[in-house]
Amino acid sequence: MNNKWIPEIMYEEGENGTSSSIPFIMVPEEEEMPKMLFIFASVDTGEKEPNMEGDEVPVYEWDLHQYADMNFLKTHLDRKTYDKVRLALGLEPMKDAIEKGTKITNKIRNNLN
Repeated sequence: MNNKWIPEIMYEEGENGTSSSIPFIMVPEEEEMPKMLFIFASVDTGEKEPNMEGDEVPVYEWDLHQYADMNFLKTHLDRKTYDKVRLALGLEPMKDAIEKGTKITNKIRNNLN
């Protein structure tokens, strides 16, 4: 694994701009998807300060966020702990999500036949 590889978050572009709100990362063959991503949120404070040339520029507040790979957590946590994480994120427990997903899949299959 190459420690110099830096994941790049990208969005698919269509003719009229972004075609999906779900980003993707192109993972090189010799690499693997990161288990955690660190992303800064940058928010304009509404304040201004002079830059090196004396021009007024906006001041931004930076806040570091961490995002974990749910597939990694699913394989490394027991079911009860994993469901606690899901609930904390506003998701349903895995059992309920699977049941609902199965119903949707069956409904789609029935409509195709």
